[in-house]
Amino acid sequence: MKEVGKIWMNGRLVPFKNARVHVLTHALHYSTAIFEGIRCYDTPNGSAIFRLSEHVDRFFNSAKLYGMKMRYTKKQIMNAVIKTVKVSGLKECYIRPIAYYGYGTMGLTPTLNKVDVSISCWEWKMGESKAGKFSGAKCTISKWIRIDSRSQPMQAKSAANYSNAALARIEALKDGYDEAIMLKYFYPKKWNNKNTSTKRRYLKWHYQR
Repeated sequence: MKEVGKIWMNGRLVPFKNARVHVLTHALHYSTAIFEGIRCYDTPNGSAIFRLSEHVDRFFNSAKLYGMKMRYTKKQIMNAVIKTVKVSGLKECYIRPIAYYGYGTMGLTPTLNKVDVSISCWEWKMGESKAGKFSGAKCTISKWIRIDSRSQPMQAKSAANYSNAALARIEALKDGYDEAIMLKYFYPKKWNNKNTSTKRRYLKWHYQR
């Protein structure tokens, strides 16, 4: 990654290489972090951040689902995003705001720790994969099932949700594919625990229609 500009951390712009957190940061151990992925595009009228207010709304909704007490308003976060992009000097970039439970107390209760916020941006034109952008993508059905929304809030853009997708992607790349297709839990009415092979055939048919 090319280090350009500065990173906004809890109200301060710090040099890219100095943007660090403690190894006992709660989010690093328990995935108690929420984030956004925003694009800034180079247009004939100058750089434009795509739907900033909508992204910040979702950012705060995700924080609410994880019981996070944000120390900043939506307006402050939007201004911080704009400021970070300007300092970077990039005409086009990917923007990553993230809020996470910081260093303080370990254990499964994150709310004892304060919520830290940072905003970074970098050049990332193609994203992680080029598959499907210039030619077809070679996909496989993953052995990993998509996390059920009854297990954790999938409507939140949280770090915890992405470990599931990461496992599927690692598996796909290892097996020679570009991307993984993940199925979700689906149980028809009056479906008992017998006939597992029948269930597998039903799921395959259901998601290939």
